This record gives sequence, structure tokens and C-alpha cells, in this order.
Amino acid sequence: MNIDNPIEEEIKERIAAGNSAYRVHEKLFSSKLISQNVELQLYNTLILPTVTYASETWVLKENMTNKLMIFERKIMRKIFGPKRTNNGYWRIKTNKEINYILKGQNIIGFIKKQRLNWLGHVERMAEDNVVQKIKRWKPMPKRPTGRPKTRWEDDVLEDIKS
Repeated sequence: MNIDNPIEEEIKERIAAGNSAYRVHEKLFSSKLISQNVELQLYNTLILPTVTYASETWVLKENMTNKLMIFERKIMRKIFGPKRTNNGYWRIKTNKEINYILKGQNIIGFIKKQRLNWLGHVERMAEDNVVQKIKRWKPMPKRPTGRPKTRWEDDVLEDIKS
């Protein structure tokens, strides 16, 4: 942690760790003996927790959201494989087809659930708890001029509204 709090670097490292986790288990994911449902369960138990470790405290910007979605779709395309068209050609599945298969559940929704879950834990903590003190702490008397950086609290309030 530092004054800039470069969460982008942390997310890039998490994505790299997710890629490593996929490569370690690539034989499982490419096996013809394992069904796609089992491969999805493997993704949810082996890769997703690796990528979203400590995501409860992330403030997601648009570019980081896009990078996480790209990572997830890349893995899903490997899990579901190509699709044969009517004229005999093979093509990869579109984003819309992947969203339909996943029923709208994606990595960003998972992170938002994790944040709301963490908010519930924080709110139930005692008032003298260190986490509560940090949540209430205001390091500057007022925010600097210009467009302020999005805070974790702002992101969680947006999650609650949606």
C-alpha cells in the first residue's frame, strides 16, 4: 500500500497468476473425458479464486474491468471450444454466446458480490476494530480539486444501487 494505491499492477499480477493456474491445469481443460460443466466447475474452483484473491478491496476502473472480462472470455473460449457453422467452417464463440452460456454470470459480478459480502463483515465489526477505524478515517480535510478518484465506498454504493 502507498499513497497512489496502484491497483492496476495488482490486477495485472492476478491475471498473470490466473493464466499460470490455467497452464498448470491445461491437460484437465483440454481433456475429452471431462465435460464442459466439470470444466466450468474447475474454472470456478481453481482459476477464479486465484484471479479474484483480495478483490473485496479493489476499486475497479473501466480499463481494469475490460482486462478482467477479456481474461475470462479467453478462458471460456478455450473451455467451450470452437463452433461449427452450417457451411462446415469452424469459428470461435462470440461474447454474446459466451454470456448466454454463462447466464450473465461473470468475473465482475463475482467481484461485486465479494465486495458486498466484505461490506457486511465490516459493518458487523465492533466500532473499536481497526478495520472500522480505517473505514471511518478521513486522511484529508477535503478532497482535492478536479475529478476525485473513485473510492472503495463509492464503488460499493454503486454495487448496492445496481
